[in-house]
Amino acid sequence: MTIPMTLREYLRACDIDYEEVSHPREVTTSRIAQISHIPGDQLAKAVMLHGKSGYGLAVVPSTHDTDLDSLTALFQERFEFASEGEISSSFDDCDPGAATPVGQAYGLKVYVDDMLRHQPDIYFEAGDHETLVHMSGREFERLMDGAPHGRFSHHR
Repeated sequence: MTIPMTLREYLRACDIDYEEVSHPREVTTSRIAQISHIPGDQLAKAVMLHGKSGYGLAVVPSTHDTDLDSLTALFQERFEFASEGEISSSFDDCDPGAATPVGQAYGLKVYVDDMLRHQPDIYFEAGDHETLVHMSGREFERLMDGAPHGRFSHHR
């Protein structure tokens, strides 16, 4: 599988400079970072949530876990983790478990953890278990411009 058209078209529409990076098939972000020789704090992962306002994505470093209490306090909305079925239906052109953190392309609100801000490079799942999207931290900031952000994760 290659980058889903939904993501590819969104990146093109936003005029984002990126590259695709292939890696051996792997499903966990910690293993992907390891086999790709990428610092885990530069590999962004998507965590799908639902709250009263609908579905959204928390985008955190692969080395961190999402703290729902911190998200609730920061954004004044109670969040819960979405089910696998909810994730699959929202990212229907992505492999199961390979949702991209660019939720805007799928009509989702995105919340970006401050631990990802100001990184020199950012990598994330491209929609399958064999491809990453790589871009500069500056391009990632541009891509996530306007997304609410704050510190809502903690190191595993």
